[in-house]
Amino acid sequence: MSSDQPSAHFEGTGATPLAGVGTVRWYEPGRDLSLGEPPAESETDTATEMERFETAREQARTELETERERTAEAIGEEEAAVFDAHKQFVDDPQIVESVEEAIDGGLPAEYAVGEAFEDPIAQFEGMDGRMSERADDLRDVRDRLLRLLTSGERVDLAELPAGTILLAERLTPSETAQLDPDRVAGFATVVGGRTSHAAIFARSLGIPAVVGVGDALETIEEGATVLVDGEAGTVTVDPTDAQREQAATSRDVEIREQPVATADGKEIEVAANVGTLAEVEAAVQQGADGVGLFRTEYLFLERDSPPTEDEQFETYRDALAAFPDGRVVVRTLDIGGDKQVPYLDLPEEENPFLGERGIRRSLGPDSDLFESQLRALLRAGAAEDGRLSVMFPMVATVPELEAALEMVESVAAELEREGIEYELPELGVMIETPSAVFLAEAFAERVDFLSIGTNDLTQYVMAADRENERVATLHEPTEPAVLRAIARTVEAGHAGNAWVGMCGEMAGNPAYTELLVGLGLDEFSMSAVTIPAVKEQITAIETDDAEALADRILEETTVDAVREHLEN
Repeated sequence: MSSDQPSAHFEGTGATPLAGVGTVRWYEPGRDLSLGEPPAESETDTATEMERFETAREQARTELETERERTAEAIGEEEAAVFDAHKQFVDDPQIVESVEEAIDGGLPAEYAVGEAFEDPIAQFEGMDGRMSERADDLRDVRDRLLRLLTSGERVDLAELPAGTILLAERLTPSETAQLDPDRVAGFATVVGGRTSHAAIFARSLGIPAVVGVGDALETIEEGATVLVDGEAGTVTVDPTDAQREQAATSRDVEIREQPVATADGKEIEVAANVGTLAEVEAAVQQGADGVGLFRTEYLFLERDSPPTEDEQFETYRDALAAFPDGRVVVRTLDIGGDKQVPYLDLPEEENPFLGERGIRRSLGPDSDLFESQLRALLRAGAAEDGRLSVMFPMVATVPELEAALEMVESVAAELEREGIEYELPELGVMIETPSAVFLAEAFAERVDFLSIGTNDLTQYVMAADRENERVATLHEPTEPAVLRAIARTVEAGHAGNAWVGMCGEMAGNPAYTELLVGLGLDEFSMSAVTIPAVKEQITAIETDDAEALADRILEETTVDAVREHLEN
């Protein structure tokens, strides 16, 4: 029975705009892998231990391949790609050599594995941003090998009791991928950030999650009743009846299959960000009006060579078929930065986010791939009823845009000469850099639409690496400078007769919906799981009120002041 006041309240980083109440179960896998003191060297047979290590590696590869396939099908190709990195760690020459040297020195295989992973984990923990999260990947691989070597039993997180709130120091990718959203009411971790694997998987699975709560989380006892609010970023022990009811409402949002409008009749398109056809299907189930961002780079991953024109054509055609009355916005190949494709032999750059990526590669070393992709897209546009739109990533100058548009015209002329049916799509530009903001009207005069990528735009406006936790407080889309860049883009786009959308993470947060409507956006695109909540929010908004809110917020100069307006 809940009390009128919660007994304890903890704050962390919200990962999913959902809330859930359930019974705490602590997950502490490290306890089962404690090895104790190694046996004497004389008791160890080196050949036997080498064979045990090789057997464990082979079993690990098999497990990883199975988990990769399951994750790609259940969650998405983007999330599943982490298991490819794990396979690389299993075969990493330095780690393997360290294990073999330790075995040669008289250690049993499991002790050798534990020792070999110590330094690499410590090195990654000392790095910034996404690289620091590789420490969790290494722990995942190490613990997998230790479990196989010690015949330890793996906790089946897929079979947790219904209504479980899972608490842990951290959750690795393979652990989070097992979670069943029908059984897990939410989870919270001691460490982790919004870009951690656990947070990303939670959003894809639609599980309420709060990460980075800190050591205070460990004071919550097994069996306690807890509310995890992934929107507010809070964990509450013994929630009140009112809090329970509010949490239940957050997960019971009506799925609206039809397009929605504000209370005073302004139609807003609500679309999904996807990377695979499996994610397209999930978008349909969540009531998406279409696809606002199809990340085509995931068609190029997990291969020894690029997909053929026909393979791409079939994928784009199937995406259009899923939305015969809607729009499918396909982003051309966005390789570079944090997206690496081994067979393209990408250069090692000191700062890849400021290097050769997106349209810079498509107009340069990847021009053949760009041409093949455009051929597939123009063919697909003629093959299905859905409206195809194509946008170019990381455009920073007018000459870059004009070169991309000329390539489209050239491909169309080539298809015409070959007698192949095609259709010219809507064309657009991603707004991701300050230069694109300043040139937005010039871009809009040349294309049909602009799409604001708030993840990169925030990074470049604030000069704050989106993967660096030390500057995470600056990577905030409600920074006044970022909001003014968004407002300027919308105004410039409309002045140039282009519609303006947003496909960054900001678009999927219901807390920002009224502000974004007030700023004048025509389309929002987001992870499929957040579509129902955003649609519901839109229907309650009066456009005049939203515009007044936006005007007040644009006068502010601090994040705290912006947040105060949003909370009020």
